[in-house]
Amino acid sequence: MGGGTGQRSWCTRPQFLLPAAGAAAIGAVAIGRGRDSVGSWVTEDGRAEYLEAYGRAFEAMPEPDEVFDLQTTFGVVRAYRFAGSGEGLPTVLLPGRGGASPTFAVNIPPLLELGDVYSLDLLGDPGMSVQEQPINDDADQASWLHQALSQLPSEKLHLMGVSIGGWAAANLARHHPESIRALTLVDPVFVFDSIPLGTVLRSIPASVPWMPQSWRDRFNSYIAGGAPTDDSPGAQMLEAGQRTFRIRLPAPRRIRPAELEHLSMPVLVILAGKSVMLNPPAAAESADRTLKQGTVQVHSGASHVVNAEHPAQIAEDVDSFLHRI
Repeated sequence: MGGGTGQRSWCTRPQFLLPAAGAAAIGAVAIGRGRDSVGSWVTEDGRAEYLEAYGRAFEAMPEPDEVFDLQTTFGVVRAYRFAGSGEGLPTVLLPGRGGASPTFAVNIPPLLELGDVYSLDLLGDPGMSVQEQPINDDADQASWLHQALSQLPSEKLHLMGVSIGGWAAANLARHHPESIRALTLVDPVFVFDSIPLGTVLRSIPASVPWMPQSWRDRFNSYIAGGAPTDDSPGAQMLEAGQRTFRIRLPAPRRIRPAELEHLSMPVLVILAGKSVMLNPPAAAESADRTLKQGTVQVHSGASHVVNAEHPAQIAEDVDSFLHRI
């Protein structure tokens, strides 16, 4: 997708500094927008704590071959490129709300067997990307992502989004479809179904930064199918981001079926059979009905964090999907 108008900078090793210029899944819905118009750290100490946690979590990642800070109208987007052993279509990974690139530590190695992999930190979320201007609506969300991807070396891309990253990928596809060769949506929220009311209500206390950590732990466990929370570097990074960063993004709007009907690229939809972020049967039926070139797969025993639970199977699903297009 070369040829973008923004400025691109890169280095050969990740720099765990901000560029100069579960509750996590739906925090923007539960909290809403405050007086500040851009995402920000609660305190400077909180920022430092998160950067340290991000650095520890990143140690589980493969060594990136390139690190980009991509200047867009709305801020600087951090992206990493990992050189794959395969020669397939490059894959761009978009994480869930508050997740950032290190949450893909288990997904990148099997995907590298297919081809190059890029990972982005979403603008307006905790991570290495830095929001500089307000993001007001779905069109703005698509615009910053389009601008960032347009600066990557690859002309055509396979976009793979998880949870709210799936919404971001689908939202981009309906606004700027021209450079997306294929789309994979992994248990995407606000795309084929709305978040159940019970999950929204459970998220509210866990979305308030000053609430006890145990409340966030319970909600994160609920999203993960009841699995106990751990003390891994990735979990510490997620918890630090929930507690130290204020997200100031518009609540995602449910994408209407009529908007999905116009998607021209092949779409792989991977749903978790035990997801609490959507109704799996209803979402599968909606995807089957609305997508022109859709493939729907349901992992019956998986929770909303299906990509972390079954990374090898997800890579196999993607490999089979890309070989058919």
